[in-house]
Amino acid sequence: MQKPLPPLGWLRTFEAAARHLSFTGAARDLNMTQSAVSQQIKSLEGYLGQPLFLRRPRALELTEAGITYLPVVREAFRTLVRGTQAVTGAQQNAVQVQCNISFAVNWLAPRLPAFRAEHPDVQLNIFTELWEPREMAEGAAVEIRFSLRPADSVRTELLRMEHYYPVCAPGFQVSLDNLQQQPLFDCSNLLSNWSSWAEDQTLTWNNPLITYATTYLVCLSATMAGGGLCLAHDAIAGHLIDQGLLIAPFKHRAPMPEAYYLLLSPQAEETPGAVAFANWVRREIEPDRLN
Repeated sequence: MQKPLPPLGWLRTFEAAARHLSFTGAARDLNMTQSAVSQQIKSLEGYLGQPLFLRRPRALELTEAGITYLPVVREAFRTLVRGTQAVTGAQQNAVQVQCNISFAVNWLAPRLPAFRAEHPDVQLNIFTELWEPREMAEGAAVEIRFSLRPADSVRTELLRMEHYYPVCAPGFQVSLDNLQQQPLFDCSNLLSNWSSWAEDQTLTWNNPLITYATTYLVCLSATMAGGGLCLAHDAIAGHLIDQGLLIAPFKHRAPMPEAYYLLLSPQAEETPGAVAFANWVRREIEPDRLN
């Protein structure tokens, strides 16, 4: 008799560990402990009778057996997904999209009617984050991440480079001479901040009082209410400027080390809706890309 297949959970754990080359990364993806991941890999290796990973001091490395087995396991999961969708009639065009909340509100949401008109059969489920996630969320097919270069644990491509600049409400009186005396707002934990903008413009900067928030939405809302100035970039402020809700009082724009990246899960190419959404994002963001 043929030997039965190993448990599906072991194979899923192997695929995640091989994708990250890390038991810790696999544990985050699968909502498991690192020790549980390690034990399942050991069980699978015992079942197969040969190691799948070389355990290095700081990383994992696939063995020849692991390199051979990985594409087989991935193709098996793709086949299961396609077969399950065919049997259950599940929507192949339901797409889970992950992005930060400021991008979702200020760039994506205003464009959703256009996407809906072009792809009426695609159901988007949009999940937002305040902070840059360490890994792509389990179940997400597409992620738009504002970050320094993300790790290549999944397919990643640069979408858009940005420049940042101060914005304020129309009629707000400000000049470079009195900028430091104005109420200033900024999003915390970014390399693109008031100090770096001032340094790029060779301004003397004497540690002005700055109000920080965990999201650009707070900064932009306070600024639109006439509360001061905040730093922004086109993806989050462009449509507000077009609508006359904000203005950019100074011409100087500084390049951002952070950028927008498109991340695709291994299953994204098997989902027509995910492919359609990714292609649409690439096309929509291209005309106003800043390099």
